[in-house]
Amino acid sequence: MPQVHHLSSLASRLSPDWRLLPLLLLPFLGLWAAPLTDLDEGAFTASTLEMFLRGDFLSSYLMGEPRHDKPILIYWLQAASVTVFGFTEWGWRFPSALAAAAWIALTHAFVARVADREAALTAALVIATAAGLTLIQRAATADALLNLWLAAAGYAAWLWLKEARPLWRYASHAAMALGFLTKGPIAVLVPAGAVLLWCLSRRELNRFWRWALAPGPVALFLAIAAPWFVVQTWLEGPGFLTGFFLKHNVGRFGGAMEGHGGGMLYYLPVVLLSLLPHTGLLLAALWRIRAAWQDPLQRYGLLWFGLVLLLFSLSSTKLPHYVYYGYGGLTLVLALQGAASGNRWLLLAPGALFFALLLLLPEILAGQLPRLKPDDRLLAAGLEVVFTPAYWLWFGGALGLSLALIALPRAHLRLGLYAQGVIAALGLALILIPAAGELQQGPIRQAGRLAAGLDGPLVMYGVNVPSFQTYAGRRVERRAPRSGDLVLTRESQLVKLPAAEVLYRERSYVLVRVRGEA
Repeated sequence: MPQVHHLSSLASRLSPDWRLLPLLLLPFLGLWAAPLTDLDEGAFTASTLEMFLRGDFLSSYLMGEPRHDKPILIYWLQAASVTVFGFTEWGWRFPSALAAAAWIALTHAFVARVADREAALTAALVIATAAGLTLIQRAATADALLNLWLAAAGYAAWLWLKEARPLWRYASHAAMALGFLTKGPIAVLVPAGAVLLWCLSRRELNRFWRWALAPGPVALFLAIAAPWFVVQTWLEGPGFLTGFFLKHNVGRFGGAMEGHGGGMLYYLPVVLLSLLPHTGLLLAALWRIRAAWQDPLQRYGLLWFGLVLLLFSLSSTKLPHYVYYGYGGLTLVLALQGAASGNRWLLLAPGALFFALLLLLPEILAGQLPRLKPDDRLLAAGLEVVFTPAYWLWFGGALGLSLALIALPRAHLRLGLYAQGVIAALGLALILIPAAGELQQGPIRQAGRLAAGLDGPLVMYGVNVPSFQTYAGRRVERRAPRSGDLVLTRESQLVKLPAAEVLYRERSYVLVRVRGEA
């Protein structure tokens, strides 16, 4: 009988969990449904497009100027994707969705290995359906890919700490190298910092050095990460290295870049909101934080997340998705500690509040209209059109279901968490994101597609929306308009272009042909 029980348990662990499949598919839903956003998606995709226009796939440029913000890997993946799928929103976003699905699968596999399948499903659920991650995983930027490499490096490092198998040390260094090729030093700083802090907490500093400086893994890291940086420096000179490392990495900590600043508590509301509808797991885990700290794996997760939270709280430049670099560690605590709480109100009520907030969102936005600049008021004129009956039915139904799950004590709690997460992710991907995207970016997409078939130089004047170049499929300049130019601008700028013929006008964005001297 013991042997039969052992074989049954082994079969249960090895059999596929079909609840995982919908989570793996979620990142791909709605990739086509919303226009590319500016600045981030527009800048990445326009830069990749410029590789095709220049015939140069080693260096990234934007509007004809070198773009030293990010390394090359995401541009290569986007270029490969649009070559296969076409220059569409799906093609541009597919690499991020694929990275997100890999992150979900990797998280599930790791937690199933170190804990159990229920915890693994909870961890995968958070990664797949938390609101902030749902947004970033379907964006044509580098962040979904970076999150994959951070998770791979952190999980492989943990397995080496517990098993001391050389494979895991090589795997962690390879993942850090790919992350370095995706976004730079942060891909090393986060996993290495988490391992260092964990070893220090156990007074085992020698283990850190054995992991970090092993000659073979270090050589593998350099073989993956270094060649492109060496070639790029040879092509562009030392200015590339100073621009990349000093301005776009170190510089972000010393000064707020592009107006993205904030105080020390900036990330407190970001974390609470970005985890919705699963913020209850965080609240439950905080209540049991002492028990989490006593468990070696959860301590590792806490140190991982705490390092990222502290690092970017001290940074002068702040963007919401920076804190997500710690979610690979935080998710371990949520799955192992937060889900252990049986408090139905604590775990499910934040989801109900989330759906209620989404139902109020159109009214909140409408209330802000009088405070907007004239151009932005024109842009928001389509507010009542984009929030369709489907929006109200979906999120109203989600709120009703959440309240029922809270009120019915016999309802399965983990099933309730799963249902809330999947419903939230579907609603964001197929309803809210397309609605918000059409409201904000619809006119730019249409202007770019129109400009693609017109003759004359393309110019942006008084606006910075690089997705216009992506949709136009050809080079766009940012400069003062000249006679014969096709110019994308906004209504408020038309007084400066008296000799302009309006070719397209939609909610504050206008595409004009300059007939005389501007």
